Amino acid sequence: WKASARVSSARHADEFIVREHFAEDRPRVVLVVDRRPSMSLYPAGLPWLHKPDAVAAAGRMIVEGAIAADGFPGYLDLADPHLPHWLPPSRQENAYEIREHELARADYTSPEDGLVLALQHLERSRAAVPTGSFVFVLSDFQMELSEHVWISALERRWDIVPVVIQDPVWERSFPEVGGVALPFLDHTTGRFVSVRLTDREAAWMRDENERRATDLLARFRMLDLGPVLVTTSDRGDIFQAFLEWADERIVSRGQSW
Repeated sequence: WKASARVSSARHADEFIVREHFAEDRPRVVLVVDRRPSMSLYPAGLPWLHKPDAVAAAGRMIVEGAIAADGFPGYLDLADPHLPHWLPPSRQENAYEIREHELARADYTSPEDGLVLALQHLERSRAAVPTGSFVFVLSDFQMELSEHVWISALERRWDIVPVVIQDPVWERSFPEVGGVALPFLDHTTGRFVSVRLTDREAAWMRDENERRATDLLARFRMLDLGPVLVTTSDRGDIFQAFLEWADERIVSRGQSW
């Protein structure tokens, strides 16, 4: 009122000064974890990527980054589609729960459309996830997600980052195993069956996997979704993958993480 009176007197007109208090701008960071059964397909200790370990390592690194930026971490998965594991990004104390409990769970029981359902759940919870929030989606993205799903999420003006977790040998390529009997999982029965591939069939699998992997990253970049590629559960290698993502982000958007 005193400021309004002084300005009104100086200008010889009625002036009303309003003081606005803005909440501290602290980043919100949400981890959306894909818990389809294929994300736990390869057991630990075998010579290929154990995806639960990679998810846990990448997820903890994201949470640590959020805390270092004085932000609020959140978590979402639909291992049970009727009871989402949802921690809104509203407090820093979520960090311990996410690191030590959510990322350590072994229940990979989400339906095949679990990521779609998770993003829809996030859209319904947009009051807790304001404009500008980071949404890291951790998945192998071996299922097809339509562009409509991503566009719908982008319309919320979130900063969406796909974290692509794929085995470098069996998913991003395919070894020369012609004439060798290999165990393949039959998703309909849950049992492994022995399959012997010819050299030509192995080469076809390699071409298809490499094409699919290249197309996936290209599609994300076309949608301006800068992906992080994770092909190992080694913490140092994952940290390097995030550094490369951050460098690419600075070049393409002029923004840092």
